[in-house]
Amino acid sequence: MNSLLSDAGSLLRIEGLSVSFETDVGRVKAAENVCFELYRDETLALVGETGCGKSVVASSIMQLLPHNACVQGSAVYAGRDLLGLGEKEMAGIRGSEIAIVFQNPSLSLNPIMRVGEQIAEMLRLRRGFSHIPSLQLAEDMLCRLGLRGWDNMKMYPFQFSGGMNQRVMIATTMILSPKIIIADEPSKGLDEALAGEVMAEMVKIKHQMGSSLLLITHDLMLAREISDRMAVMYCGEIMEIGKSQDVFHRPLHPYTIALLSCLPERGFKAIPGSSPSMINPPVGCKFYPRCPNRQEKCKRKPNMRQVGTGREVRCWLY
Repeated sequence: MNSLLSDAGSLLRIEGLSVSFETDVGRVKAAENVCFELYRDETLALVGETGCGKSVVASSIMQLLPHNACVQGSAVYAGRDLLGLGEKEMAGIRGSEIAIVFQNPSLSLNPIMRVGEQIAEMLRLRRGFSHIPSLQLAEDMLCRLGLRGWDNMKMYPFQFSGGMNQRVMIATTMILSPKIIIADEPSKGLDEALAGEVMAEMVKIKHQMGSSLLLITHDLMLAREISDRMAVMYCGEIMEIGKSQDVFHRPLHPYTIALLSCLPERGFKAIPGSSPSMINPPVGCKFYPRCPNRQEKCKRKPNMRQVGTGREVRCWLY
């Protein structure tokens, strides 16, 4: 992992990102004032419980949200605010400069096209490669992700398991050597051993390409193993950011402490209460109703505070 993040420079800067959805039952506040930076050649993990807004952040950056979404804030990459670009400009950035690995490969892969052709097609359309060289590079990428042999190249997605198709999606995403890879639950559908192997190879390829990785996951152990920094999200807000090892060994926010306590190695303790409504979230600190350290002032919304070098936390305790 990269230990010189301060020297690496910011590649993507998210400022004040807020996303809401108009629904029949009210406005869902999926993300609120989300701010973070992704540095060059680093892996930043955005972690939290299912439904906390992690995937919404990823889709916002790529302009892939449905029409009922209201998006505010900015996502600055290479001097341009991605949220303000037109579809034609974004189409040129997606895949070649910023690529995303989706949670569900069955919705992204063409069911009537051989997987090898799907990977190679990216090189032909975006890089001008001829047929044979593109297939050779596609086969090499699949081999590196554990799908060896020309026979796998000739398979169709329906002939593969969900985990195998997930690796095809990763290969398709990385074949163009994008500057930023957004991986939304990339280990979904893989057993623990295979997930570790595939993600380790993915990070290795990322380093060779000089790319940065935004890893969106609820798998805390995976985040600890492969990320440089970690941003902990709860009910649409980032509660804590810091180096991954620091967050694991010295969590600051009560929610981070409670989330880590859910791990088997830490007693498998469930967080008391239930996740709040994202239509009518708590006033003030959103973790207030479940927090063992709550005080009267927690009914007022805390801002992110700098706590030491490279650590930020949204809590009145600091």
